[in-house]
Amino acid sequence: MSPNKPGGFVQLGGLGPAAPPKPPAEPQQSIELRIAGMTCVACAQSLTKALQGVPGVSGAGVNFATRKATVLYQPGKVRVSDLNAAVEKAGYQVDQSRDAAEAEKREYAGYRRGFLIAAALSAPVVVLAMGHMAFDFPGSRWIQLALTAPVVLYCGLPFFQSAWKALLRRTSDMNTLIAMGTGSAFLYSCWAVVASHHEPVYFESAAVIVTLILMGRMLEARARARTGDALRLLGALEPKEARIVRGGREISIPVEDVVPGDVLAVRPGERIPVDGVVTEGESEVDESSLTGESAAVVKRAGAGVFAGTMNAAGAFRFEAKKVGADTMLARIIELVSRAQGSKAPVARMADRISAWFTPAVIGVAVLTLAVWLAVGTPQQALLHFVAVLIISCPCALGLATPTAVIVATGRAAQAGILFKGGEALEKAAAINAVLFDKTGTLTEGKPAVLRLETAAGINEEELLTAAAAVEQHSEHPYGKAIVARAAGLALPPVSSFVALAGRGVRGTVNGVLVELMADDAAAGLAAGESALAVLRGGSRLGSIVVSDALRKESAEAVRRLSVAGISVAMISGDRRSTAEAIARQAGIKTVMAEVMPGDKSAEVERLQAGGAKVAMVGDGINDAPALAQADLGIAMGGGTDIAIETSDVTLIRSDLRLVAEALELARTAMRVIRQNLFWAFVYNVLGIPLAAGVLYRWTGWELSPMIAALAMALSSVSVVGNSLRLRK
Repeated sequence: MSPNKPGGFVQLGGLGPAAPPKPPAEPQQSIELRIAGMTCVACAQSLTKALQGVPGVSGAGVNFATRKATVLYQPGKVRVSDLNAAVEKAGYQVDQSRDAAEAEKREYAGYRRGFLIAAALSAPVVVLAMGHMAFDFPGSRWIQLALTAPVVLYCGLPFFQSAWKALLRRTSDMNTLIAMGTGSAFLYSCWAVVASHHEPVYFESAAVIVTLILMGRMLEARARARTGDALRLLGALEPKEARIVRGGREISIPVEDVVPGDVLAVRPGERIPVDGVVTEGESEVDESSLTGESAAVVKRAGAGVFAGTMNAAGAFRFEAKKVGADTMLARIIELVSRAQGSKAPVARMADRISAWFTPAVIGVAVLTLAVWLAVGTPQQALLHFVAVLIISCPCALGLATPTAVIVATGRAAQAGILFKGGEALEKAAAINAVLFDKTGTLTEGKPAVLRLETAAGINEEELLTAAAAVEQHSEHPYGKAIVARAAGLALPPVSSFVALAGRGVRGTVNGVLVELMADDAAAGLAAGESALAVLRGGSRLGSIVVSDALRKESAEAVRRLSVAGISVAMISGDRRSTAEAIARQAGIKTVMAEVMPGDKSAEVERLQAGGAKVAMVGDGINDAPALAQADLGIAMGGGTDIAIETSDVTLIRSDLRLVAEALELARTAMRVIRQNLFWAFVYNVLGIPLAAGVLYRWTGWELSPMIAALAMALSSVSVVGNSLRLRK
């Protein structure tokens, strides 16, 4: 093929044909679908496979606890309608309602209605069955059949429908077990009424099983709805309308119509509709809904305000900067929603078990039936067969992890902590070492110029003008402090500006190279002070001494971590004397000073090689590699976007006590998850043999299907209830 022809390969230096260029990657898009009709974790697994099988879908995951499916797909190959069709073909429905709370209410109301009808009809059946000596009259068994039929065939119809759909998909789920158990008891009893006057009937078992399962699902739906309270509260913070200033008048418009640049007015007691900057007026704003900080924040001209926060007594106007999905509130809601829909690695074991659990239970039930037919009566065989099917509930396993993740991440968000997902939560629980950056993390990150020390023949204005001219392009806190000190001076333009990571900055001012470097020769510096040497054309103009105060909560944060058994260290590019002075104030004994930004990740790796599970806490661009290398990256919310994107956890407000709180919450959440998994496993390990009647030979005790149904119903409720403890 000629190199000049379309599609030809170009030869380079006789080395042979170059590799053909890779085709551009297909653009991908993510969508979240709210699913109706799922009743157990097996449903989520079945739907996941169905969505993954759609051509053009590159990834899909379904969270049973949140009832949401997240699909990554190529818009050019698949449409949203195709995804909806795949969901319906799998036997479920896409809930198109925008209000998740309303969908949860409908689900709860449906279970409640079914439970009340079933309970009302089952009660007389139980009385007739249990009091057969007193109520043994002609037609008694026919009355039981008449009362049980609507319970099984109407109230329990969703179980049979779901089981049938699963059968069509050549799979099985929890509904399969319920349908087989209640269906067997009901059909056998119908046969006994029609064909024989002597065989016992088990209408009460079928009716009570359906009633108790509906009760369990009703309680589970109500409890599960409470796990998402934190996210719903965040969503309720955004006002529906905004008061915009146009033509000197204030008019109300829908908040979605606000665009950046609009000037908005906020009156006392109103919520701020979008993010922006105050232009006139003054007030105090309660930002606790976003940051967890209870103290109100004073807002004057130039201060930032955020959507969803509450204005207090004053009135002010502000210019809209970020609207819609770009506001801090929207980003927080998105992060929390994504975290709650994610899975922790510990959940994988439960998912693997749940995948084969239902077929295995059916096998055990059939084996139980065969054994009891051989050694006992047909009635005993039927009762044990039904009991095994009914008591085996994989839902508790499926709910063990996601409910705890939902509650923990929601509780964290209310405190001002954003976990990026269940994996971040699990990693945080294993942390045993925390490494703090110094500037902007342990310290305020707002250093001030303390004094100017000039060389002979140089005045302070000349020194400050040269330094500020270069630093006006720097993002470093020291540079900003120098520029702030030079306010009012006419700064000449700078060209060829270069930031030398960890060493300083340089640029050309009026045709002469000006450099600012750490002044290693400076003497007489007090604790926490740093000196920057200023050179012009290679000649020293003098030095600028700056100081950055320790955050007031840093020492308490270090103490809380130490009490929790977590080792604490500090890493900084500053000179050792300055770094050690700050470390002493914070109560940190291990100090890594004069570390170049590129070497911070190597220091993290060195700690990891020694067996430490390291959390890195930082706020700047220089910290991004170390945040990525650490087992857990924690970014201060006031830091740069790249640090926040690289991290696993974001602290919305710059309060280091949240580091300890995040790790404590993660440890508690993982403890709850392990408790949930333990009891879910123990429940099934003990429950199935008891239902199969393995103790009957020695004790004569049998587990009735009704007790099995009650135990199954309460297992899922107990797991969700245990997870809800994390709210406190």
